[in-house]
Order: sequence, then structure tokens, then C-alpha cells
Amino acid sequence: MKWPFIILGVVLAILVASCSVNKQQEVVVYVAHDEMYSRPILEAFTKKTGIAVRASYDTEASKTTGLANRLAAEQGRPRADVFWNNEVAQTIVLANKGVLQPYVSPMADAIPAGFKDANGAWTGFAARARVIIYNTDLVSEPPKSIRDFTKPEWKGKLAIAKPLFGTTATHVAALFALWGEDDTKKFLRDLLANDVAILSGNAAVRDMVASGEYAAGLTDTDDANGGVEDGKLVKWIFPDQEEGGIGTLVLPNTAALTNGAPHADAGKKLIDYLLSAESETALAQARSVQIPLNPLVQAPGKVPNLASIRAMRVDFKDVGAKMEAALAFSRELFNQ
Repeated sequence: MKWPFIILGVVLAILVASCSVNKQQEVVVYVAHDEMYSRPILEAFTKKTGIAVRASYDTEASKTTGLANRLAAEQGRPRADVFWNNEVAQTIVLANKGVLQPYVSPMADAIPAGFKDANGAWTGFAARARVIIYNTDLVSEPPKSIRDFTKPEWKGKLAIAKPLFGTTATHVAALFALWGEDDTKKFLRDLLANDVAILSGNAAVRDMVASGEYAAGLTDTDDANGGVEDGKLVKWIFPDQEEGGIGTLVLPNTAALTNGAPHADAGKKLIDYLLSAESETALAQARSVQIPLNPLVQAPGKVPNLASIRAMRVDFKDVGAKMEAALAFSRELFNQ
């Protein structure tokens, strides 16, 4: 009887086709952006496209660096399709190592040139800025420049996150690019000499300033705004905004496609969505106050307009090139 074999063949063909369809309808993304803010975006993408998302998140203490190391270790046999980073320097390091492949999304046209790679290795969206947060019970006139953190009147009163991870590591790399290595190393040593506290992360800086343990500190707009919205006794300002000042470092989230992505087509669709006005609007409306890079996105009043900020004038390619040297010095200085 041939019928049972024919039926079995048809069933197997259906199963194989089903598996193929299911595989195409999945995307794997490594996410450095806070899960509470990124998960709703990924869920909205699934609802809109029907593509299931498998996301891996990083911890606050090892933001960006842990995922970047994982992607580098998986090079040649990638598990992730997309890297959603919450800063840019580590993304550039990965691109330089060949971990990422170019993808120029049609949604990238509206993003300013300074916030995307010319060859499509990564595209920025939904930026944060480095800010000074201060306790309003303890401070009436906060430091206005990051250089103020080395002044005697602030000795023992200020805090920063350990510059081995996330945006603080990128901030140091940006100073390496802007000031040069020697001046930046002196600045970092002067921070320690002025008893600036080195805490586990930007959220810890916010919390310790809010509790009154420290008068002020360096953190990001999302963490600072969270403290304000929670009713804590804090406010924040953009540093170095005076005429001739270096400006505040504005850091975009970045979306990038891995080299050899197992689900490249789905990965490209996810990147398109992350760069969309819909995604940037949602991130701006969240308490994380991500600053839209698309000038057509109307952000709520609590979110600063990109054009209103004196931004640090630094090429992110230079920041990425300085990242490894900055990390090496920071490990030496702050891991004592």
C-alpha cells in the first residue's frame, strides 16, 4: 500500500514548511536599554508584524559591555540578529571587529548624519544626555561643568558611576577624543583626589543623591527624570552649556544587524521599527525621556528638544576608536 507513505510524506512536508515559516517569524535581539522601557517597544513590534521577539537583556552593573563581549564571542556563529544598544561607542567597536553588517534602513533618512554610520553599520535613535543631578535640600547652585567635580568646594560631595560600563565608559572615551588622553587621565585622577564617589551605576548615583548621601552627581537624563517623577528631592541640568563650553554628551540608542544574522530579514524589520517615528514617540513619552532624533517626532514637554541642547561636538568614530584605551585606563585607575 502506497497511500500510507504518501500521507506520511505530505505530513512531513507540512511540518517542514511549518517549521520554516515559524523560523522566519522570529527575531533574536540583545538589548542594553532598560527592560522596563524596551520590552513595550518589542511587544508593539510583534503586535504590528506578527514576528516573535526573543530578547536578552543586560544588568545595570554591566550595561552594554556584557552584551558587547557576548556578541564578540559569538562572532562567526551569531545567535542574535539585532543589537539594540543604549549607547554608541561599544557598537562602533563591534562594527570595527566585523561583528556587525551594514544595513541602511529606509527609516534612517530622517536621522541626522552625526547619529548614524555612513555605511549603515549602525543607526542612532532615541538619545539620552549626560546630566548633573543634584539634591535640592543640599544644593541651591549645582556644579555647572564636569570640571567643577574637581574643585575643592565639592570635595567628598559628588558621585559618578564607575566608568567601566554603559554611558559613563562612553563619556570617558568621548573625553579621550575631545581633550586627548593625557588631559583626560589627569581629570580622572583629579576626581579621585577630590574624593568623588565611584558607584555601581547611574541609577545608584541618582538614588544616593536623592537620599542626601551626596550633593550631586553625573547620570543620564532617563535616570534623572525617574527621580523627579518619583517625587524625590532632585533636579538636573545639562552641564557645560555656557558659551564656549564643551557641551553635554548626547548619546543615541543604536540599532545594528549582526554579521551572519540567523533571521536577517526579520532583523531588518525590527531595525526599521526601532527607527520609526512610532518607536521614538513611545520612548519619548515613557519616563525614560528619550530625546527623539527624528525632527518630525513631537515629544512631550518634559523631553528636551535636541536643537535646544549645546551638545558635545565629538565624532562618534573617534569615540569608538578611543574606547579600548579609555577602558584600559579606567580599569587600572578604578579597580584598585
